[in-house]
Amino acid sequence: MLEQLTEVINSTGLLSLTPGNLIMWAVAFGLMYLAIKKGVEPLLLVPISFGIFAANFPLTGLMEPGGLYYLFFHNGIQNELIPPLIFLGLGAMTDFGPVIANPKTLLLGAAAQLGVYSAFFTALLFGFSVAEAAVIGIIGGADGPTTIFLSANLAPHLMGAVSVAAYSYMALVPLIIPPVAKLLTTPRERAMVMKQMRPVSKGEKILFPLLASLVIILLVPKSAPLIAMFMLGNLFMESGVVQRLTDVSRNELMNIVTIFLGLGVGATMSAETFLKPQTIYIFILGVVAFAFAAAGGILIAKIMNLFTTNKVNPLIGAAGVSAVPMAARVVHQLGSEANPQNYLLMHAMGPNVAGVIGTAVAAGAFITAIH
Repeated sequence: MLEQLTEVINSTGLLSLTPGNLIMWAVAFGLMYLAIKKGVEPLLLVPISFGIFAANFPLTGLMEPGGLYYLFFHNGIQNELIPPLIFLGLGAMTDFGPVIANPKTLLLGAAAQLGVYSAFFTALLFGFSVAEAAVIGIIGGADGPTTIFLSANLAPHLMGAVSVAAYSYMALVPLIIPPVAKLLTTPRERAMVMKQMRPVSKGEKILFPLLASLVIILLVPKSAPLIAMFMLGNLFMESGVVQRLTDVSRNELMNIVTIFLGLGVGATMSAETFLKPQTIYIFILGVVAFAFAAAGGILIAKIMNLFTTNKVNPLIGAAGVSAVPMAARVVHQLGSEANPQNYLLMHAMGPNVAGVIGTAVAAGAFITAIH
């Protein structure tokens, strides 16, 4: 009888709880607080935080081969299925009109990748491997699905930390961009009113995803999973003839895969993999990446103004970090503060969506170079 009672007690998780499990629960509760109380990226941080919470119960087997969360992670993330599906939904919500009307904004989105490469080289100095440095660097793109996609390819053991860092910093865009933008621009530059953009025809919007796929995938084939799905979603929307597919891509499908993505990512954050000094380094480097990304776009905008007559407000370069559309809104707010007559939102959307493309291309380039 006593032996059976001992077996029953040992089969519970109570005696197997470790201090690490308790710390990870505290991390999970902290993220839940940010998501629920403060509204920080709730659609992702709620499932991610619950994934952390559940995965740190002992003896559950959730993340062992065959376990429920392992199936989400292995089939959806490790096999690189979910991030491209997220890109399908993003494409079905993205208006490339500002980029088509002002192609120069593509350069600003590309310039924002300065943050990616700055963090990459800094991570190497911190002692991370080349693959790990690439995954940390991509945080600077402020693009969660791309960060997860690259991590699944190059450094799955960092996925939890880099994903939380990427989504956390995306939510902190209103705090990170303004000081960088004000440091690198004068009040006169911030007050600059840009020329109204030309109207873009429906035909141009339909052709853009096809031409963009043609150019980008031919140049960086490894970016195809993200770029192809991104452009397909956009073609759904712009063609205007597959409204049901458009709606499913940006609503039901997006919501379903977001649940699996969040739980799968959160479940990778066990105490053994997350509670390491390198996690702190990742969060520090994430800030570096983000700040340099904003700075890169601003500086390239200022350089462009030296050689062109149709000048751009340098603030819009800061929107080259993805985080659509929050980065563009922050830039618009900064411009309005400098000049109440200034309306930068649509101008900033150009580098904003170009930043999404640029980060996906950077991820493809890393995979090509490192694999």
